[in-house]
Amino acid sequence: METIAILGSRNPEGQTARATKALLAGLGCENPDECMIFLPSMEIEVCRQCDAQGWGLCRSENRCVIQDDFEEIVGKIRDADVVVFATPVYFADLSESLRAFLDRFRRAHRPKDGDEAGLGEKTTVGICVAGGGGGGAPNCAASLEKILAISGLDVFDMVPARRQNLDLKVDVLRRTGEYIAQQQA
Repeated sequence: METIAILGSRNPEGQTARATKALLAGLGCENPDECMIFLPSMEIEVCRQCDAQGWGLCRSENRCVIQDDFEEIVGKIRDADVVVFATPVYFADLSESLRAFLDRFRRAHRPKDGDEAGLGEKTTVGICVAGGGGGGAPNCAASLEKILAISGLDVFDMVPARRQNLDLKVDVLRRTGEYIAQQQA
């Protein structure tokens, strides 16, 4: 089962990576580090809202005109059976790098007129990990779920976590991965 995890975190040893690795282990990823893309280390520009109406080729051709790492990552999403989006929570919302990626993703790869733009039916899990007091994780998860649904992805689960309950959520994520793997077998 091909799996890709898109992380809005820059820390491969941080809480968001730990939570993501648990899900990937449950999914049967033998080397989770090879399944993860850390967006802050990639070249991802923000949406330019190309034409006077605020759109561009994203609306008519399901692609973005910006030449950076965006389409390469979308290709990996397209090839995957399971897609994971994971983010640290900042100000009760997505990280800036995941926000920039998803702002373009939802424009260029949302379903139109029954066409899933090649991305529908992808089993998708969202993970939002808050440090500090952790109160913003549910709001972040709601924001992420809305964007993924607009993009036509099949949102299997959204897992808000906070540093205070991360040990519990790591176990939940591993079991979630095992369940998904069992269902896809």
